[in-house]
Amino acid sequence: MTALRALAGDDPAIRIDVHLAHGPERRLAEDALDGLTRPFKEIPPKHFYDSRGSALFDAICELPEYYPTRTETAILDAGAEEIAAATRARELVELGSGSTAKARRLLDAMRSAGGPDGLRYIPVDVSERVVREAASTLVEDYPGLAVHGVVGDFERHLRRLPAPGDGARLVALLGGTIGNFTPGSRRRLLRDIAALLGPEDHLVLGTDLVKDPDIIEAAYNDRAGITAEFNRNVLHVMNRELGADFEPEAFEHVAFFDREHEWIEMRLRARRAMRVHVADLDLDVGFEAREELRTEISAKFTRRRLARDFAAAGLELRAWHTDPAGWFAVSVAGPAPMRVEARDR
Repeated sequence: MTALRALAGDDPAIRIDVHLAHGPERRLAEDALDGLTRPFKEIPPKHFYDSRGSALFDAICELPEYYPTRTETAILDAGAEEIAAATRARELVELGSGSTAKARRLLDAMRSAGGPDGLRYIPVDVSERVVREAASTLVEDYPGLAVHGVVGDFERHLRRLPAPGDGARLVALLGGTIGNFTPGSRRRLLRDIAALLGPEDHLVLGTDLVKDPDIIEAAYNDRAGITAEFNRNVLHVMNRELGADFEPEAFEHVAFFDREHEWIEMRLRARRAMRVHVADLDLDVGFEAREELRTEISAKFTRRRLARDFAAAGLELRAWHTDPAGWFAVSVAGPAPMRVEARDR
């Protein structure tokens, strides 16, 4: 699809590229047809995030059990200036941008390290509303900042990012999002990101770390039941966008730590046998009692595992920032030396 370009208001510092058609913002129909017809049913976690799902996730981030957001934020508070000084970046590309809270920490550090002139922010998100709101607020709060927003799915639209500007580029994928991908898909995504990087560019990546399974499981099984509602929200999304007739309360929330794979799995378990019709797909889906639909994996990492993933993608781990308890990490990677030499030739 050719990008539709529009300005957010009349501000010349803002440009928005839209790579998703109006209406449903994700490739839900294809994912539902594929995932609901497998022997073990599953739906990708990106389909949680309509406006209701985003609000529920924001509420999850405030829960006492949910450590990842506040821990990563504390790491950025402590380490953003060091990251900015080491990378000398003048452009921040944030994949799955969402809220501007983490971007502000990096932009503040980049501005402190190199001044306000020539800074550019490229938020990439499936929600046009999120991208436009981020652009408007940041341009107002950061005089001299240019914003080139991209409304798109970073799994599909990385090659449609705007060309690099002057100075080094920092690509950020935060929040532990990389853990939602299986190992093969994760390495493919890292290779795609590596292809965006020039010799002086870097990736900053947020990853949840392996720790006591009780701590991890508690983060996905909060006592208030907000994560359970967030999990069931994918059924509300399919009902609205695909004309399905799921009964969300007929499914219970399940989240557990898989010790073999070292990842959390979130599932929805049918409380009884039922049949669901998905009108837009002309599809009938049967569920046995206690049959499960997987809605998310969230891999937990070690430094060694992440370094191997970087190496497989042609990247090199350059810096490692973590909290005192070692629960979460923000790492910085750049093109591996051999890849730089090949690119220079």
